Amino acid sequence: MTPEIVILAMIAAFLGLRLYSVLGRRAEHEEEPIQGRFEGRQGQPGAPRVPAPPRTEQRGDGRDDARARAQLGQGLREMPLASSAVERGLAEIAQADRRFDAAAFVEGARSAYRMILEAFWKGDKAELRQLCDSDVYAGFAAAIDARIEAGETLDNRLIRIEECTFVSAGVESGYARIGLRFRADIAAVTRSAEGVVIAGSLDDAIEVIDIWTFGRAVNSPDPDWLLEETDEG
Repeated sequence: MTPEIVILAMIAAFLGLRLYSVLGRRAEHEEEPIQGRFEGRQGQPGAPRVPAPPRTEQRGDGRDDARARAQLGQGLREMPLASSAVERGLAEIAQADRRFDAAAFVEGARSAYRMILEAFWKGDKAELRQLCDSDVYAGFAAAIDARIEAGETLDNRLIRIEECTFVSAGVESGYARIGLRFRADIAAVTRSAEGVVIAGSLDDAIEVIDIWTFGRAVNSPDPDWLLEETDEG
């Protein structure tokens, strides 16, 4: 092999590595596509709901419980493993509500996470009122009011949800609660009334870990789960 060919090969390899490096970094920061919105409560757009399969006929001979466990197992197979206590709680919910599907719930919760964050960032109280229970809504509304009073606005962006896993689940007195741990990348910027950036950057996303608890009455005809508690992971 001539020296000229060796030199050309080295140059080609160098350019290839540089191109791979650039494309790799770009892919790491691509924004996660925004998922479609769920049908709202009572036909109104905007409220998240956990889609579930049609209600099955109840027989009262034990086969319903077995079907609920099988349905739950099918939903969990493609998801990160949960603790045995969480799995028991999810099975209780599936037995109490035949429409419940664990995988579909996580899909809906991921959409709800994005919708609630974006509504809070925009200061959309009407949207938040549909998505949260009264206590959580009051907390969000107070924070929005304080932000408005300070003349500040948020220019935040949810880049991607890296992880969404169960941390708690169960039924008590006919009311189901499910806790989820979200690990997400968020680009956050706070601007003054003049539009000047006073905190954060859209160029560098930060990792955020939230634990959100959703709840609903298992015998309610309304399939919507409301956000009833927020905490940092």
